[in-house]
This record gives sequence, structure tokens and C-alpha cells, in this order.
Amino acid sequence: MAEDLHIVQGDKATMYTALIPQIKGLLEGEPDLVANLANTAAALKEQFGWFWVGFYLVKHDELVLGPFQGPVACTRIRKGRGVCGTSWAEARTLIVPDVEKFPGHIACSSLSRSEIVVPLIHNNTVVGVLDVDSAELDSFDTTDQQFLEAIVALIPWS
Repeated sequence: MAEDLHIVQGDKATMYTALIPQIKGLLEGEPDLVANLANTAAALKEQFGWFWVGFYLVKHDELVLGPFQGPVACTRIRKGRGVCGTSWAEARTLIVPDVEKFPGHIACSSLSRSEIVVPLIHNNTVVGVLDVDSAELDSFDTTDQQFLEAIVALIPWS
């Protein structure tokens, strides 16, 4: 696939529906996990313009920063800490309309206002999370959850 994305305007569902085949094309035939995570983060950031999009991967007893798009980020997060660590511990997607109201929120940037974290599950084990932050309050909903869960399911774990 060409490295250029076709950016579509419209409602969220329309944008995701146009983006998913492009992400599939980026992932197809590429066995390298880092390359696939990097291109997935870049495609999401380019399409939606969110403040921060990236992955944390489980390494031993922590989430460790992986490929991302946006300003510098927290490098390590313990299980059960913050939104990412809680998503990992509970193996479920978390939508946080206002990060200031999330108990134990880890503020990697004061500009982040809302967040969605989707666990990456391989062989019934959480192996990482997709973390998306917005500079706006209440940016994420069940539409984002549905499509982001479908997108992370496309990532090959070889």
C-alpha cells in the first residue's frame, strides 16, 4: 500500500469505516510488531488529529511506552495505576470523559482532557494497551470503543 492515507471527513463512524481498510493495507504482509504499531498510531493520529495516540506494551510487571504519535509521554506505568494500568488490570476498554475526575490519573501532559484506553489481548492475555488522549473534554464514546477494539484486533502478533 502507498504510505499516503486518504483522510475522510464526516461523522466518526464514516471516518473509521474509511480508515480500517487502509490500516489493514498497512499491516498486511508486515510481520514486525513495532512497525505495525507505529503505522497504526500514525494513521489514527492523522485521521482524527487527537492530542496523543500510542501503545504501551506489557514487559514484566509494567506497561512500557511503545510506538506513539504526539508529545513525549510517561515511559512506564504499573498495573492498576492510571487509566492505562487500570485497563490492563481489568482487561477492558475504559472511556474517561474528564481525566481530572479519574482516581489516580497519571498526568503525562496537563493538556490531555479526555482519554480512551483499549487493551490489546493475545491468547486471552493483555499484552499492551492502545492509549488515545484528546485535548477536549468528552471526546470518546462507544463508537470509538467499537472501532478502536476492531482496529487493535487487526494487529498481527507473530
